[in-house]
Amino acid sequence: MTEPMLKLENVKTVVNKGTANETTILKGINLTINEGDFITIVGTNGAGKSTLFNVISGNLPADAGRIYHNGADITNMSVEQRTNFLSRVFQDPKVGTAPRMNVAENMLLATKRGEHRYLVPRKLKQNMDRFTQLAASMHNGLEERMTTATGDLSGGQRQALSFLMATLKRPDLLLLDEHTAALDPHTSRSLLHATDERIKQDHLTALMITHHLEDALTYGNRLLVLKEGQIVADFKGKEKQQLNADKLYEYFED
Repeated sequence: MTEPMLKLENVKTVVNKGTANETTILKGINLTINEGDFITIVGTNGAGKSTLFNVISGNLPADAGRIYHNGADITNMSVEQRTNFLSRVFQDPKVGTAPRMNVAENMLLATKRGEHRYLVPRKLKQNMDRFTQLAASMHNGLEERMTTATGDLSGGQRQALSFLMATLKRPDLLLLDEHTAALDPHTSRSLLHATDERIKQDHLTALMITHHLEDALTYGNRLLVLKEGQIVADFKGKEKQQLNADKLYEYFED
């Protein structure tokens, strides 16, 4: 039997430990993620969505429970070690790219993700055609700005570059942390479409946090609802296909 891509067993996370503001954010999360899953995640502010991503990526420790990647216990593995198999795209387009390096240079940097880096020839020219083709898959003109400093890109182009960099080495797990939230509606829609294309084309396993219920319903094969640090619903397959916004709204009511 194939091991799950990622498995969380009774994971709990506490913040502000030892103070008057000590709070348990994740309250016994159990989650099995199989290879090829594209899971959208919704929940109210403070439900624990970003905390869940922080625990999976290693930015926050799991105070109880265990986390497994392909059957191996990674509960105490560092953030740096997890970059060998995990990538994350954040809400802020400025995060994840080097502003003074141009688009092609940023993409070349991404090819070294999770590796020890040495002083070797850059091999930028040899990769330019491939990088340009990948940039064109974003459908926003990024391929025409390969020698432009990343800091001079539009927000949508910079976020598209962040997404490309996160997926260049085909990570086992891709975390999309509201990666379209800072963009205007048209740019957001374009990036979501390109995201969906790339996930399907490369058979990526991905989790995507979103505040837009329609996006959660439209994309992915599973939909999780987080509430007060727990998974209160996990819709899959036909159940997800038959789900509608009105039914989802019920989880947001007190």
